[in-house]
Amino acid sequence: MVSTRGHPQEFPELPVTPTKAMQSKSTPPRSRNGKWAHTPSNITLIWLFVSLPLVAWDTGYVMLRPHSMPGGNVHWPLWVPYELYGKVDYIYGWKAFNDSNGFTAAQGFLNIVESLMYMYYLYILYAYGTQNAARGRGAPKPAMAGFLGEQRHVEGQKGAVAVLVGFSAAVMTVSKTILYWMNEFYSGFDNIGHNKWMDLTFLWIIPNGAWLVLPAYIIYVTGGEIVQGLTIAAGGVVTSSDDTTLVKTE
Repeated sequence: MVSTRGHPQEFPELPVTPTKAMQSKSTPPRSRNGKWAHTPSNITLIWLFVSLPLVAWDTGYVMLRPHSMPGGNVHWPLWVPYELYGKVDYIYGWKAFNDSNGFTAAQGFLNIVESLMYMYYLYILYAYGTQNAARGRGAPKPAMAGFLGEQRHVEGQKGAVAVLVGFSAAVMTVSKTILYWMNEFYSGFDNIGHNKWMDLTFLWIIPNGAWLVLPAYIIYVTGGEIVQGLTIAAGGVVTSSDDTTLVKTE
């Protein structure tokens, strides 16, 4: 057995703090304070510029019935496709109109309110915002998506109003579309159940599904920005790898 009594120094204590390598692994995502801005991507803007005319077309048909229906004095040429669609979805056809079904017109009225909100949203973006090559929130990087991934940039109160209006309008769109689908479900598919699956898929499910997917994306984007802005206003820090709404750090 070897004795250690003659050792000139005591053995050093082992360090109890983690090494730099261990610290780097456990370091949380970066936290930042910054100036908030609303930064929707061009995906959102393109969707609105495509969907708003389609909604106006649809609402015009609904509100001008029976004149916009087959045989009506304004049916041709603008609303000719609705002759087919009225046979796919009876809520747009003679069945619902003759039964005085108010759901179609009620939905059309909400379309008007919703569209006015989106138009005001776009007005703020283009009257007070600027185009920016940086990545829009919730979008792929511009290097991957090109123009679609770039952002429109609005700061201050106008940006706050825009994000609130955009979020509210998108929630309205999704809620109204879900109501439209649930109306069919709880009525035993009274208006669309007569269709073949192929016709139903391409003439009803896919077209109407677009008004669920894209507005849900807008809810995700604008909702995240609202939470981020409130966090900054409350003096908190934002911990995220997607901080495209922070335009200036402190």
